[in-house]
This record gives sequence, structure tokens and C-alpha cells, in this order.
Amino acid sequence: MVSRRVSLRRGSYVAGFGKCLNGEMEVLTRSLLAIAWLLATIVPAMAWTEESVANNDLHGTLTVAAAGEREPVVLIVPGSGPIDRDGNMPGMRNDSLKLLAHGLAERGIGSLRIDKRGIGESKSAALRVEDLRVTNYVDDVISWIDVLRKRPDVSNVFLLGHSEGALIATLAAQKEKVSGLVLLEGAGLPIAEVLARQLAASGVPLALQEQSKRISESLKRGSAVKDVPPELAQLYPPTVQGYLMSWLPLDPAAELAKVTCPVLIVQGTTDFQITFDDAAHLQGASPGARLVAISGMNHVLKNAPAGRVANLRTYNDANLPLEPRLVPSIVTFVHDHS
Repeated sequence: MVSRRVSLRRGSYVAGFGKCLNGEMEVLTRSLLAIAWLLATIVPAMAWTEESVANNDLHGTLTVAAAGEREPVVLIVPGSGPIDRDGNMPGMRNDSLKLLAHGLAERGIGSLRIDKRGIGESKSAALRVEDLRVTNYVDDVISWIDVLRKRPDVSNVFLLGHSEGALIATLAAQKEKVSGLVLLEGAGLPIAEVLARQLAASGVPLALQEQSKRISESLKRGSAVKDVPPELAQLYPPTVQGYLMSWLPLDPAAELAKVTCPVLIVQGTTDFQITFDDAAHLQGASPGARLVAISGMNHVLKNAPAGRVANLRTYNDANLPLEPRLVPSIVTFVHDHS
């Protein structure tokens, strides 16, 4: 069965004004965000439809123009952990990827957002956790590209990876010809370096940081680690060490250097998980890539202050709209390369 829902939406990119700002800076920020919101709403919203699609045991949501004409479609690859097609996980709902799909649709760009195997409606496609590898996700993305290419209403296929999904999309773009690759809040350094940076920023004791480094180096060499400190057990449980062994040796920048299609790198300035240094590493590996820095955007694509506590509140706020400059930057890239 294919469920179908027709929606007609207006541009709704309302900025998160005045968060943790004072005085003149608050006034300036309000003015800049108001201008961005006005520019976003000038573009007339288009009608669009959504339908559930299946790819064997994998499932997703395809959003396309209501009239059925051929259009470019962006395949949205979610990040690490139990993240579903909408950008949500248990206990954390922000609808970031759902809002992104709808924002693109309002501007005539189709999208396919997917549940990773083992997540959401793709739960029946789950492998044993011990058997899961990065290559499984890459192969799934390639299979979804094939699904899109067979549709008569799809003119071009673009890949968009968010967070860890940026690496998965990069690896898929090495194997399949696509019209463009969008790396959204994607790491530019190997995951061991990103993790070390995050542990340090979180104030984890130095001794545990050293233990984490020891464990990650062992896993990178392909050697399992049994003596994991209890404080790090959630990072390195025995069941996921096989997956980590497939992930740790990968350098996102080096992998991006192998990609030949056009590349867009988008990085928010208040993302404390992935930083502008990551974006700079990616662009350094792909000199022709377009780099867009969005002031005030955090990891879940919302306008948020730099302060960690207030920033994290947006991770569980589905009513907060996307940062208004995000969708137009992606739309411009897609139009330029369609």
C-alpha cells in the first residue's frame, strides 16, 4: 500500500529572535534574521505531495511536486545513532530533516528521507548489532539512488548527508554518479579526533580522555577492547566495536577528495558537535566545493545560541523552525547543478 498526502504550505521560516543576546547585538541580530525571513517568504510556496516508499525492507518518505512534473530529488541521509527519517530519536524530537524536506518541496525540489536499517519502519531490515558496518549504510544509500533513478518524475539525484550521514553520502558518491553532494554539519576529521574534541569540550577528566584515545586507537587497528572503563561503556560497548572498527579508519576529508561531482558544504556557527574547522578540512580536500557558513545555526539546523544548555534545548523542539538561510542555500546549489 502507498499512502499519499497532498499538502499546500506557505513559507514558514521564522527566525529564533533574541536568544541569549543583549543590547545592540540583539537589535542587529533581530534585524538580520528578519531580513532573512522576509527573503525566504518572498518565494511563492509550491504545492507538493508525500508518499511512503519501500525498497525491499527499507522505508522512506518521498516528497515531490503535486503536478507530477520531473524534478530534482535530494536523497537525505540521516546521522549516527537511532535517528529516523525526520531527524528524530527516542526522547528527542526536533523534526529537522522533515522540516528540511518540506522547505525544499515548497521551492520545487523533491526529496527522499529514509529510515536507516533497524530504525523506524526499516526495523525489519536490522542486522545484528555485532554485524553492522559502515558499508551496510553505504550500500543502502546506493540502493535508494537506484530506486529514484527508475522513477519517471525524477530528473536529477542529489545526495545530502547530515552529521555522520555526510560521510555515508560521500562514500556513496564515490561509487554512484550523482548530480551533487551536500555535506550538512559533517565531520571533516576522523571520528576519533572528533570524539576526543567533544570529550575535552565536555569537561571529561583527562585520565578518561586518555583511556578513550587508547581504546579508539586499538579499534582503529582492528583489535577489540575488553577493558573499557565503566564511564566509557556507552561509547565503546562490545556490541558496536565492530562498527567502530569500520568507521575509525575513515578520514572524511580524504574520502571527499575522491568525489568528482559538485560539492556543497554547509556549516552552522553554533554547532558544538561539528565545528567550522571540520568544514575547512572538507573544503581543503575539495577546493572546488562551495562552502556556506550560516551564523547562529546549530547541529539540528535551528537558530540557537552558542551556550551549550540553551543550544541543547532546541534538540527537542519540533515547533522551532529551521534556520531560514539553510534551505535557500541548498536550493541554489541544486538549481545550479540540475
